[in-house]
This record gives sequence, structure tokens and C-alpha cells, in this order.
Amino acid sequence: MASVSASELLDRHGEALRLFTDRVHAVREDQWSAPTPCTDWTVRDLVAHLTTEQLWVVPLVAGGRTVADVGDAFDGDVLGDDPVTAWDRAADAAREAFEAPGALERTANLSYGDTAADAYCAQMVADAVVHAWDLSRAIGADERLPARLVEFARREVGPYAKDLSQSGLFAAPVETAPDAGPQTRLLALLGRRA
Repeated sequence: MASVSASELLDRHGEALRLFTDRVHAVREDQWSAPTPCTDWTVRDLVAHLTTEQLWVVPLVAGGRTVADVGDAFDGDVLGDDPVTAWDRAADAAREAFEAPGALERTANLSYGDTAADAYCAQMVADAVVHAWDLSRAIGADERLPARLVEFARREVGPYAKDLSQSGLFAAPVETAPDAGPQTRLLALLGRRA
């Protein structure tokens, strides 16, 4: 995890959630089935992925439960008939869980093992930032990401970005021009061509 204070981490987390929320609220009714840079996902699939990620935070961080305890509780359609409200509720609950006193000092049991809750929060920030770009591109919104979030996400994913493509969930990093800006370099680390 990038070395930051708890207050800075929570600030970045709040900013990342607001950024993604802004994009979710900008999705037009006719765009939910549009393709995204995540080649297997539509806009709805992308929002569902991020919504599911937020839903996991409450039992894992606030509830101290394990992945096995939660099981398949968040499988299936988490968005229902109102994807925007589903996202808003999940994001608010995740935010509240991470902001609770002592939450960032806990351990969360993730799919790959026990992880410090602050590291989990940092991963969630990076995920929301990059997927905000994906969603922006898919719906034709402003693709510029806030510089502080770009820098935070780059520091977070930089050390392990090359290994992510081996998981099959991420494209391999792509080359960038020597003069590429920070946002382009971040996206390229995660296999995206800006």
C-alpha cells in the first residue's frame, strides 16, 4: 500500500467514491448496455462490479466476517431495477465501514487471504479511480481524473501491476510515449490505451 496517513487514505477513498458516483449518475437510460473498455463488461456490468465490491466491505471490515462466511450473498443481480440507488447505498455503506473508529487498523479476510484493512481500502481507491475512467469512456463523460487520485492509484498499483495480467482479470501493461502524462501512464499499467 502507498504510505499515507489514515486521514489521507480516507480523503482519497471519499474522493474516489464521489468520482465514480458522479459517473454513475451521468449514465443515461440508453447507455446501460453500452460496451466499456473492460471488454467483457457493459456499463451495467461495470457498475455492478463496483457495487458488489462496495457491498463486501461492510461484512469484511465492519462485521469481521470472512469470505467463506459471506459466501454467495452478493452473487447475481445486485443492481435490481434502480442501478443508481443500488450504487449509492453500497458506496455509502462502504464509506461508513471504512470511516468507523479503528476500522483501518483491522484485518480483512479477502479472497487471497488476510489483508490489513488500510491496504484493502487503498486497493478499493485504485479500483474506483481506474473504473471511473472506464465508465467515463463508455458513456462519453469527461475522462480526466483528478491528479491526486491518479498519483495515489499509480503508487498503489505500480508495485504489482505487471503481475495483474497473470490473473486473467487484467490486460497486460501497454507501452506509452516517453512524454506520456501521469494519467496515461497509470491506465497503461493496467492495460488501457487512453
